[in-house]
Amino acid sequence: MENKQDTTTNEQLTEAVAVLQIHNDNEDENTLSSYKTTSSSHRSSIDNHYDPREPHESNLVINELQSSVTEEQQNVSKISETIDNNQHVTKKETLVTSNLATTKNENDVFNENQKQGHNVSQDDTRACSANNITLGPIDSKLIEPNLLNPREQERADVPILRAIHHVFNNRFMQAKELFEQQSKSDPLHALGLGSMAFLKSLMSTDQQTTTDAIKVLLSTYDLACAQIDNATKRNVSDTIYQHFKTYYASIKYTRGTGIPMNVKPVKPKALETHRVDVIPNGVLRAHIVKAEASLQMAILYLLQQTIPGYIKCGLNLRRAYTSYSIVWQEYRRTGQLHNDYIDKNTIAGIQLGIGAVHLVLSSLPKKILRIISAFGWKADKHLGFALLKLCLEDRSVRSPMASLMLLAYYTSLTNLCPHLLAEEYIQPAIETLLDAQRNYPNSSIFLYFAGRTSRIARNLDLSTQSFEYAIETSKNEWAEVDMLHLCSYELGFNHMMKGNWEEAAKIFNTLCEEGYWSPVVMKYLTGACLDMMGQTTDAILAFAEIPILYNKKINKNKTHASDLEHYITRKVEFFQTSGYQDMDMTMCALEYLYLFNAYEFMNSVQLEQNLGLVDYVLSKILETEKLEYSIRARELMPETPPPEYHEQRGVLLLIKSAILNAMGRFQESVVHLNWIIDHKEKISEDKWIIPYTFWEVGMTSWNLNQKARGRLFWETALGYTSYDFEYRLAMRVSLAVTRAEELGIHVLKKNKKPEFNNSSLRQQEDSINYMQQELELSDEESDTSSSSTETTAHSDLSVKKDVYLPENVEIVLSDRLTY
Repeated sequence: MENKQDTTTNEQLTEAVAVLQIHNDNEDENTLSSYKTTSSSHRSSIDNHYDPREPHESNLVINELQSSVTEEQQNVSKISETIDNNQHVTKKETLVTSNLATTKNENDVFNENQKQGHNVSQDDTRACSANNITLGPIDSKLIEPNLLNPREQERADVPILRAIHHVFNNRFMQAKELFEQQSKSDPLHALGLGSMAFLKSLMSTDQQTTTDAIKVLLSTYDLACAQIDNATKRNVSDTIYQHFKTYYASIKYTRGTGIPMNVKPVKPKALETHRVDVIPNGVLRAHIVKAEASLQMAILYLLQQTIPGYIKCGLNLRRAYTSYSIVWQEYRRTGQLHNDYIDKNTIAGIQLGIGAVHLVLSSLPKKILRIISAFGWKADKHLGFALLKLCLEDRSVRSPMASLMLLAYYTSLTNLCPHLLAEEYIQPAIETLLDAQRNYPNSSIFLYFAGRTSRIARNLDLSTQSFEYAIETSKNEWAEVDMLHLCSYELGFNHMMKGNWEEAAKIFNTLCEEGYWSPVVMKYLTGACLDMMGQTTDAILAFAEIPILYNKKINKNKTHASDLEHYITRKVEFFQTSGYQDMDMTMCALEYLYLFNAYEFMNSVQLEQNLGLVDYVLSKILETEKLEYSIRARELMPETPPPEYHEQRGVLLLIKSAILNAMGRFQESVVHLNWIIDHKEKISEDKWIIPYTFWEVGMTSWNLNQKARGRLFWETALGYTSYDFEYRLAMRVSLAVTRAEELGIHVLKKNKKPEFNNSSLRQQEDSINYMQQELELSDEESDTSSSSTETTAHSDLSVKKDVYLPENVEIVLSDRLTY
């Protein structure tokens, strides 16, 4: 049964990616008409027996991919008639090896781009900079009120629907031209430009691009406010009254679910006879635009992961939800006649906005929610899912954004907490992807999410193909550079997961030269991959450039460094203090993979290889300690200081525990986690190790069928503060605790706080083991030693208690997770 379900899941995922990879340039009217009528009844149900940890069969995936391309060959050949005299499109050539998998299409346009390579020329860069989206200041006095009724508004919004269609078929410049036609007078046209800037900001991770997007969204917000004000024609007293009414509404609707559910529908006769005033559709439409602009700004501020960003996120969320609530009230008041008073795109805006807010807030940990402090109500993710799926099914101008929101939610949360959420979210992600490709079969944006979905489904080959084709489909377009950089990083990450260090180093070095994201991070990853290849000298040269790049960024942009950049610079400084002598005791690449939770998506062969690498480095640390302790056994007060490798060993043991957990060997990780907890006081530099260890301890307990204690260990991790990647771990813990709540797993009583037993018997056994080994070393050095020398040697052994010895330890520590 499980094999049959795995095959079905493979076919669904491959169908989504395969159809997405069919290039179709002649689809405007046909897809536009089908876009309005397609239903979502084709979606398959989620099978509870689906096992996302089972790796996909690559041959099945590729055969299905090639067969899908063959079926579409005839249609593609007709479209390419004006481009290729031979009227032929060759099937993409798929090669799955340990190196970079390549996907080629012999369409002439793609061939020309392929010859140019993946490097961005200076002409391309200048062209992209010339295509920046801007929306100047808004003169509120010149904004006309919107007096169209719902049906007239829907007809007037047809160009917007066509522009949205262009956006998700990689014709960004055509979409930009349509949006710009009325962007100075119509809020929804302005929001179209703002949404394009918003998507580009998400791709680029560049601070300036984010700033530009926020400026466009602020202008959109001002335009919507101006249209609302001019339509209501308020005087001073009305303005004061409306201010307090809006403030009251913002307080009232931030209770409970946040939505005014108790609004009673007005009787139809009262509406038909105009005995009840209703807010004009144009005003409601402007409120939705105002709210959606605020929501997108909130998401951009949230992704900055800074305290000021969280505060601004909260302010924008509150502002967005107030406007959404006003429209929701009117929607409820009109009851079954809502279609007569509100156009379908505005209704879809309510569904998208309120659904997105609920999903965003439901995924945030309490640490961030306290900073945001935007709402006093509990977010309901189930309501968020329901509203977003309604928006998706209505096939309005906001349906593609609803698909993106769902895909981003499924893939991001599964990546953060795969053990608990993969089974629940992978199948819906595949279904959402299948739905999106039916309307946008060659969208580079959805191809990007196809790559991420394939990765969390443990199919790195298909993931690599999707990212490569996303790059190809965005060539010679407005988002070419941003999509190239975004997907190239994902390709580099895939190569790291597969152990293709040379390919990964090339990609990250190119990204560093082109200034993607953070040159500090890209140069660090370049050096880490070179180190894994054994090219230590080149790795040291790469690491030596990081302080220069760091200072250059701070001085040039006058911005604060991210947590990841702080972590990297401290790591390099640590190497420099020892003259890079300790580099062979660390594995920067595997450490980076751990921080971004990559081990959960690797197959068993890749995990075994990484496990062997970790054991090799641990053995080198042990050999170094033996050598240094042998010196201390021979000499009194030697110049060589006692070995202190707690930081290096702690990180390696944490990585090893994560790999063992990913392989399902949970009992074997117990001993390594215990060592870290037993020596946590001696880990002072990399403070993040301890809370992340408690996360792994909780995961181990959970999978050893000690779920209540696992949840308590997760909550223990939340007690630590001021360490690297704190909010990333807080997100993980929040998702895990929420999942535990849903399963009815409650915290144990506080008077039964779990502890790792440090019994005196255990410590005595450790000391005996270490003494025996030290005595063996002493016997090799000298056959004669006085009792005073033995006493001195034994006193020195008290320092050596922290040496990690794997022999016979598992038997002693196998029950250390008990009270």
